[in-house]
Amino acid sequence: MTDSPKMPEEIAAIKDRGYVVWAKQGLSRDFMANFAEDKIPVVGVRHIRVWGIQVDDERELPGHERTAIPDEEVWEINLRAKDGSHYEVSSEYVVPAPE
Repeated sequence: MTDSPKMPEEIAAIKDRGYVVWAKQGLSRDFMANFAEDKIPVVGVRHIRVWGIQVDDERELPGHERTAIPDEEVWEINLRAKDGSHYEVSSEYVVPAPE
């Protein structure tokens, strides 16, 4: 059994505050229109580990005896929309809402 990674401070701040605002563009305006403009309720935080790969066969990737793509640690923030439905977004798109 593996230990869960320590929650980064910025993610803990989102969880503690309970509300977020958009941190950057990148999501469609139509999607963002589903949420409150001043602060968006957070209903959950989830850690996801995306497993990397390693290829040791030069026939698959000529010129590369060993190629590795590292694991990726992703934090998803589950948000409540204005209509009560829930959506998950990557933590890179949100920051804690101001008090």
